[in-house]
Amino acid sequence: MSVCSAKCRLALILLISVLAGCAVYAQYQLDEAFGTAQVRSRYIDVAGAAPEFHRDIKPILDRRCVVCHGCYDAPCQLKMEAFEGLDRGASKARVYDGKRLLAVDPSRLFIDAFATRSWRDKGFYPVLNERAQSPQANLQGSVLYRMLALKQRHPSVGTTILPESFDLRLHRDQQCPKIEEFDSFEKKFPLWGMPYALPALQEQEFQTIKRWIELGAKATRQLPLGEHYQQLVTQWEAFLNGGSPQQQLMSRYIYEHLFTAHLYFKSQTLEQEHTQFFKLHRSVTPPGEPVAVIATRRPYDDPGVDRVFYRLVRVDATLTAKSHMPYALDEKRMQRWQELFLDQDFSIKSLPGYQAEVAANPFIVFKDLPVASRYRFMLDEAQFTIMSFIKGPVCRGQVAINVINDHFWVLFANPENTENYAMAEFLAQQKEHLRLPSELQSNVIPMESWLHYSRTHQKYLQAKHKHLNKLFPSNKDITLDVLWSGDGHNSNAALTVFRHFDSASVMRGLLGRVPKTAWVIDYPLLERIHYLLVSGFDVYGNIGHQLETRLYMDFLRMEGEYNFLALLPDVEREREIALWYRGAESKVRDYVEAMRKRGAAPLGIQYVTVNPKKELFERLRQRMGPDVVITDQLNTSPEPEQRAGLLNRLRALSAINGVALSHMPEVSLLRIGPGSQSDKLYSILVNRAHSNVSQLFRESDRLIPEEQTMTLVEGIVSAYPNSFLQLTERQLPDFIQQVSRLRSEANYRQLLDNYGVRRTSDDFWVFSDWLHHYYQQAKPIEASWLDYNRFDNR
Repeated sequence: MSVCSAKCRLALILLISVLAGCAVYAQYQLDEAFGTAQVRSRYIDVAGAAPEFHRDIKPILDRRCVVCHGCYDAPCQLKMEAFEGLDRGASKARVYDGKRLLAVDPSRLFIDAFATRSWRDKGFYPVLNERAQSPQANLQGSVLYRMLALKQRHPSVGTTILPESFDLRLHRDQQCPKIEEFDSFEKKFPLWGMPYALPALQEQEFQTIKRWIELGAKATRQLPLGEHYQQLVTQWEAFLNGGSPQQQLMSRYIYEHLFTAHLYFKSQTLEQEHTQFFKLHRSVTPPGEPVAVIATRRPYDDPGVDRVFYRLVRVDATLTAKSHMPYALDEKRMQRWQELFLDQDFSIKSLPGYQAEVAANPFIVFKDLPVASRYRFMLDEAQFTIMSFIKGPVCRGQVAINVINDHFWVLFANPENTENYAMAEFLAQQKEHLRLPSELQSNVIPMESWLHYSRTHQKYLQAKHKHLNKLFPSNKDITLDVLWSGDGHNSNAALTVFRHFDSASVMRGLLGRVPKTAWVIDYPLLERIHYLLVSGFDVYGNIGHQLETRLYMDFLRMEGEYNFLALLPDVEREREIALWYRGAESKVRDYVEAMRKRGAAPLGIQYVTVNPKKELFERLRQRMGPDVVITDQLNTSPEPEQRAGLLNRLRALSAINGVALSHMPEVSLLRIGPGSQSDKLYSILVNRAHSNVSQLFRESDRLIPEEQTMTLVEGIVSAYPNSFLQLTERQLPDFIQQVSRLRSEANYRQLLDNYGVRRTSDDFWVFSDWLHHYYQQAKPIEASWLDYNRFDNR
């Protein structure tokens, strides 16, 4: 064994030496032919007849490249949604590394470095030629060009399904060749040109990019903001940078909750213009001066200056669905924040600091801001608040997302209760029991974390129970009044969450059939989830940090679920708990049992049916009204007397459940029509069922195929489609029948043969272009580019 090991090590050393030698020799040849590499300035003042990035190249890259190179998990960190990303280049370092023992330096575009030279110092290498600027050198010295040219020479493999030599796993070993390594790469992987595992560019698209690279890959700088936009920026920056302690604490709170948002001005004057989005940043410099972004891992980390300023920086990059979260700013919004924060009667003795044990705990930092105001701020745009838990920096996360069910509804505690029940004093008393893992920063060694957090969380819940029992008079029972009704008009009051294995989506309304679980979220729970998963989460942190976050989220989910169970009769609570935690570990069962034994306030809801959960939601729909709870037409039972008709057929499709859905992917986009711009689009969402979601690993062992359901939603739901389907209305009955009879992978492949648009299809880009046109027309504010990194090869 030792002799074999020695021989293997020797062979490996020789192989590495040979490969390194090839790269060194390739670099020598390039240096001899075109000179040594050095960072080049690619900006020009005026675009002439030659191809220019924003006018000629960006539209092609958006349609064909950003759909795979847009999020933090863009292959080789080559982010192509902005010229700055192309100029920065690529990296062999991985952002997502489930085995990382130590946190790594962040590499966020537009935050952690700006100059190309700075990115080279961080290990990024060029994909555009940085040697002598001649047409031949620009082509031969460009990884981007050679990747595209490689695909043009090998546009397809001549099969319906790509062979196993194409590695499409999210956690695959990435091939990130530098230009010195490219000869070796294309010999080894001749079919792996860009777009990887998708159809090639059209010849005209390729020639346009080729000509652009040949002439030096130039770009003009973005024009300054128009006068009206600049006035609005000035107005909002003045509001966010007031000098009083109240104004500074308000702005810190707003920033730490909206730093992931794409802010836009909702103004009649701007309605006819292209919507311009902005990001809120902390800056060293005040309004009126160039922004100097303060780059910290988390929005509450020490900025290193005495006074920070909150600045609006326009978003010039292409919008991608995984990170695009629009949030409107207008006069009404400013008045609302003035009312919530500045018009309230409160005083601040001193502004809080940025020490980790303080800054990571919002109940300490913002103790002087009225609790009811904080809660209403988050409720006003609750879909955004919940969505920010899922979108933004986390582009993949099965381990993080498997803490939730595939389909559940979210309701919120009535904010009037927060105002009435002295929550500010109570939360201040409980600050030690409300500490979050993010206080430990980004390098964590988890040791008995579950038991530690279970103890502190139980203490908080016990104290909360006692606190509310003191405040609830004995004759006051729990009724539907404990829930926020959206003030009669706000559709953020009822939300639906869909999990798609390693990503998720949040929609307004109660969509789909009655789910297995639901959450009721109050202010302390909502705030903790935000500081756990958004403000406090570091995608560049070590495995310990990520596991701690996942473990703590277990308790927050259980708290939300148990808040919901308090609305059901005792017998029903026991039945639901038994259903939700089948096969759970003993420590989880003990924890849930302790919650159940603590009991709840007397129930003042009289149920009259044998299905209290369904009855509860029907009452909520009636109480909130259609303006708050959007009517779901697609996921109700088909009407027998109306067998024909598109709506009834779609209802029949959404009624399919059980084992047949095991062969369907999580997210399919279904186009129905004759093949015109007016075709309709639906998202087919398959909701996997689990015995429980309280265990970290071996998720496949907890799947229950017989309990799977389907939800149909008009339009685009997920950022990550797994398949494309297209058919006519006449073909819909046959399609439904085929889906209901799926029993094997062969059955599903036959379904795709009949109705699918595979990644190998000649029509793939045609479908993709139509899809994004549809999105832009249907939802112009939300519209953004989807991500095809999870698209099936079946």
